[in-house]
Amino acid sequence: MTASSPSAAPQEIDLEEFETKHRSGPWVNRFVFTLSIFLAVAHIYINTIATLPELWISAFHFAGFGTLCALLIPANPKWRDSKIAMLCDSAIVLALVGMVFYIIFFEDALYARGVTFNNADWLVSSVTVLLSLELIRRTSGWFIPLLIIIALTYVVLWGKWLSGMFAFPGLSLETLLYRSFFSTDGMFGSISRISWSFVFMFILFGAFLVKSGAGDFIIDLSRSLASKMIGGPGFVAVLGSGLMGSVSGSSVANTVSTGVITIPLMRKAGFPARFAAGVEAAASTGGQLMPPVMGAGAFIMASYTQVSYVTIISVAAIPALLYFLSVGFFVRVEAKRSKVIATESDDAVNISQVFKSGWHHIVPLAVLVTLLVQGFTPTYAAGISILAVIAASFLSSKHRMGPAAVLDAMAQGAKNMSTTAVLLVGIGLVVNVISTTGVGNTFSLLISNWAGGSLLFTIILVAIASLILGMGLPVTASYIVLGTLSAPALFNLIAEGQLLDMMASGSLPDAANAIFMLVDPSAIASLAQGMPMEQAEALLAQVPADFKSMLMDQALGTQSVAMILVTAHMIIFWLSQDSNVTPPVCLTAFAAAAIAKTPPMLTGLTAWKLAKGLYIIPLMMAYTPLIGGDTATLLHLTFFGIFGMYALVAAMEGYLEDKLSIYSRLIALIAAAMMLWPNLDLWIQCIGLAAFLVLFVIGNKSYKKNM
Repeated sequence: MTASSPSAAPQEIDLEEFETKHRSGPWVNRFVFTLSIFLAVAHIYINTIATLPELWISAFHFAGFGTLCALLIPANPKWRDSKIAMLCDSAIVLALVGMVFYIIFFEDALYARGVTFNNADWLVSSVTVLLSLELIRRTSGWFIPLLIIIALTYVVLWGKWLSGMFAFPGLSLETLLYRSFFSTDGMFGSISRISWSFVFMFILFGAFLVKSGAGDFIIDLSRSLASKMIGGPGFVAVLGSGLMGSVSGSSVANTVSTGVITIPLMRKAGFPARFAAGVEAAASTGGQLMPPVMGAGAFIMASYTQVSYVTIISVAAIPALLYFLSVGFFVRVEAKRSKVIATESDDAVNISQVFKSGWHHIVPLAVLVTLLVQGFTPTYAAGISILAVIAASFLSSKHRMGPAAVLDAMAQGAKNMSTTAVLLVGIGLVVNVISTTGVGNTFSLLISNWAGGSLLFTIILVAIASLILGMGLPVTASYIVLGTLSAPALFNLIAEGQLLDMMASGSLPDAANAIFMLVDPSAIASLAQGMPMEQAEALLAQVPADFKSMLMDQALGTQSVAMILVTAHMIIFWLSQDSNVTPPVCLTAFAAAAIAKTPPMLTGLTAWKLAKGLYIIPLMMAYTPLIGGDTATLLHLTFFGIFGMYALVAAMEGYLEDKLSIYSRLIALIAAAMMLWPNLDLWIQCIGLAAFLVLFVIGNKSYKKNM
């Protein structure tokens, strides 16, 4: 904590307690530190001025961070002090280094032979795939390696034994290894490129911010803004975790770094311990929804949708705001119920003191946003912003970053990246199988069939799938897999829904009508004046699949179609977060429970309840233009969305400003539906708002009367 924060020093919480036990030792620590700095410098060079083949860079990226994982994480935690295990891991390091040199010096020879493998090609490609499985197993458990094995064997072995829509004739093992290892579609493909460029540079940027003292500034700023509010410590957790999450790529790290301060503050103020832990877990999960980093999701989404990174983070801002407000409403309700009024006076933090001692931390973020808005690439903007962190630190007398601090930040950023790097490279193997076999389109068709063409049921199926995947996959990996499989289905349903509305209302442009002229000339008159929804659905079903994308572009516009694609991916990305707070596997909630000393599973259930925005807001994205709408529409949706979420929280908790009767809870639920339900008339939403405000005023008077 800074000098402006006089509270006692937070308890020490080891992040490795919730992740993986690392090997340590004098020479290991020195070597890892040196290698981490080398990797950081090399990646900065690669992302700024280097012009090397992407395959070489991806191989180097995997080998470098794979080396860190092999040295830091033994095959079995019990072997951390074993010299034999270290010898085996050293052999893995040599194999990774040899793999890089093999690609550099022998890739051309492969093509000279007509892409026919020799013994060395077989050996190097097979060993590299196996090493990726082992390194992922060490860092993330068995689930992802098993998923990769199932995917690879589907291509060469058991896919041809299936019947029906998932039958696949199969590829030879040589073809599979070529596509997995040498091709830019496999483990060294687009996902790896995102890893060594966008993800690494922003994780490094975050490491420099933390080293410069920005974490303390964020907590102090949150306390100064929220300490005087009802339930202030809870709002400190919401604000602090949201701001910290905007530059952090890990919900667990966010929970630990802010929770050691916010959870004791909440408990001291009178919040129940389990609720305090749940608030921190839910808020820290939302940190991955907060621009600009979004837990690497923004970069992957930009790559998948071909929509600019700046656009992605700009449309993600309002949904993220709604999520944090929804958690904040739970905080206020519980504060009223538990008679939590404000923090103790000795915990107060003066906002002028906070800005006086830490205003310079805003400079790098301002530089980052300015460069992004001006059109510079995210990697370039992150690189310049890192320099801005160093320069801005000299505006403070306490956090000046000299050479030692810069080297420490580089090393910490590289170590933070190691598990993410090997994970993303390995997930590229699954993505390659999905694209090679066409199973993604098949899965999308299957979801559409199961849902019967219903967008709501499709979202429910995606939510269930994301929860199941999230039990074994980290959030980013879960989003990559699920986005590849189900985004086309969501996109088609949302786009077709908007197209059907235009057909029913008779508002199709002439260019779109011309396509229907080829399908059913007799329907043109009905299209001009509108038609029943059933007739519109039947007419759209006659349009050949090859013409549908053209029809959507003509009817909705290219920009709208792009925003619908972003909406589909944003929905999946949001739903992928629920594994952080949903039992039985909810690592973020478990980390918060360890700090609060509460039962992990019950804490997970509390966090799951507080994170209901993870489900409500994606529905708003699907049925309203919350993503990509014009300014007036966004203001309208945000205004009623805020009050609608508050009313929903009141209905769930049975408490607003005071305890609600069963009839009042029902009114609150109806009011929430009237404000949140899509496409209702303004007067209906206003009635819902008025009903909620009446409940609020009555409850406030009752609360004051009983004080």
